[in-house]
Amino acid sequence: MVVLVLKYVKPLEDVERLTPAHREWLARHYSSGKFICSGPREPRTGGVILANLANEVEAMKLVVDDPFFAEKVAEYEVIRFNPTHHDPRFAPFLGGAAG
Repeated sequence: MVVLVLKYVKPLEDVERLTPAHREWLARHYSSGKFICSGPREPRTGGVILANLANEVEAMKLVVDDPFFAEKVAEYEVIRFNPTHHDPRFAPFLGGAAG
């Protein structure tokens, strides 16, 4: 599992211009079952995506197609983690990981 942390590096106007294309990119990966949840940071300095991905390489293969990344509006940090504890309602996203 990975957490993708976006940091905007251009003005919010540039972010807003690309937001519809970014949301289409998100929708593709929700449809494929790779993304679990996402949303903007508060304050709006970037975003966060929780993804069911095996490693940083798999994550970056997706990130390069994000309009925010391609247009150099946002930088990504990829944080891989092993969810060893979770609320039982989260189990369907973990594929048998410990609770």
